[in-house]
Amino acid sequence: MHRIDTTIGYVEDGSLAAEAGIEAGDRLLTINGSDFHDILEYRYLVSEYEVELEVEKKDGCVEIITIENDYDDLGLEFREELIDTAQSSTNKCLFCFIVKLPEGMRETVYFKDDDTRLSFLQGNYVTLTNMSNDDIDRLIKMRVSPINISVHATEPELRIRMLHNRFAGECYKIMQKFAANNIYMNCQIVLCPGINDGAELDRTISDLAALYPYVSSVSVVPVGLTRYRDGLYPLTQYDGAGSREVIRQVSKWQERLLKKHGSRLIFLSDEFYLNAGVSVPDAEEYEGFPQLENGVGLIASMKEEFESAVKLIEKKKRSRTVTIATGELAAGFISELAKEIEAAADGVSISVKPIKNNFFGGGVNVAGLVCGCDIIEQLRNTPKTDALIIPHSMLRDDDEIFLDDTTVEDVERALGMKVSAALNDGYDFIEKILGEELF
Repeated sequence: MHRIDTTIGYVEDGSLAAEAGIEAGDRLLTINGSDFHDILEYRYLVSEYEVELEVEKKDGCVEIITIENDYDDLGLEFREELIDTAQSSTNKCLFCFIVKLPEGMRETVYFKDDDTRLSFLQGNYVTLTNMSNDDIDRLIKMRVSPINISVHATEPELRIRMLHNRFAGECYKIMQKFAANNIYMNCQIVLCPGINDGAELDRTISDLAALYPYVSSVSVVPVGLTRYRDGLYPLTQYDGAGSREVIRQVSKWQERLLKKHGSRLIFLSDEFYLNAGVSVPDAEEYEGFPQLENGVGLIASMKEEFESAVKLIEKKKRSRTVTIATGELAAGFISELAKEIEAAADGVSISVKPIKNNFFGGGVNVAGLVCGCDIIEQLRNTPKTDALIIPHSMLRDDDEIFLDDTTVEDVERALGMKVSAALNDGYDFIEKILGEELF
């Protein structure tokens, strides 16, 4: 059962709500006479020019407050961000990364969210398996768009098998309803060898392309397997040959869709190209990088910015040593960038250290899943440098904590080096290495 908490946690100084006398600790009961159940419904209801709020004050008195809203933002934040509790996944996906994770990691890692509100607000991907017809109609009524959807397969029985959920086969019908009501969608396909690739991938791409432009982008990412899979479905990973076959298949679709719609629509994650030993496409082929947060085009984006940023390095004498810790998959690319910086910045010496992911094991080799304990163990006996640079993707967005609950401070203390997290941005990367701003 969902828990609704409409208590106000914060009121922005000088906002419409503050001017109306609303305070933190008050509780919002109704908006224009209507109940509301979550943050999306709240935003929808307060978008009217004149907003009537029924507010229960901290002393228990109830007031009716009318606000003329010129900004579509009253300046309120609720004690519970979503007002409602976040919806978790009821799926048991055969490729699930979370189900067998070890103890001792940060708590948020173990929560399998499947909440359309987080999809809209934070970009999370959802499967649509826990939505009622009323939920769907409510999203359409509020014009919630875009929605990020984990599709994986459009063939109903296959999707039911992959998600181990009897409601999973309804996904494409729901997407058709969204498209018919002008709701835009970004989609994700986690590709599993021998399961949803080959002919099934062709079918899925064809079905999704039929909903263009409301399906506005689709990412294809390879399944990631850890060593914690005892008793789970026996999956395999894509090797070089398998990755090259996926690239050939998707490239044909890109060419066809570019001619038909003016958009490639389908984009592969960087891992396929790196595993295949194939050059990553140029930046313009990613059409504005609509799925960058999904690992699609990270290298192309970084390379494009880096090529501009490296020209801004001031010609002067420096004395600086830097260690870069990254995942095994990206180490070659990062090494190429490091050589260019060394050539442009006299006196800068860079050592790139690919970190083997012993914590997760399996075939996990991307930088974003490297844990602090592996950095400490593998760099403990390496020479100390002026700085240790890590990709910011290794850390939780709002904190300096790795997936294994190791902190940046733990790494600094163990290695005796100052840690600096670089964004996937060519300018920030160079500035962190040089320890100075480019301009």
